[in-house]
Amino acid sequence: MKTTISTKGQIVLPAEFREQDGIAPGETFEVERLNEGQYLLRRQPARTVGLMNWLRSCPSHDWFQPLPSESTDEL
Repeated sequence: MKTTISTKGQIVLPAEFREQDGIAPGETFEVERLNEGQYLLRRQPARTVGLMNWLRSCPSHDWFQPLPSESTDEL
């Protein structure tokens, strides 16, 4: 798939890839130069805050099951 570099040096990741991988605006990537004309783009891991927001936005809330208390108060 082809893409074009903007006048600001930005590269657009095609929408098809962003949708397939769930990439949102503001996510960070690392770019590595392998050889002349060859580059490697790596998505950086999401921060924990982003993960919590993602979990809270889940449309189905029945996935959460509270764990039994591990308190020793009842022993």
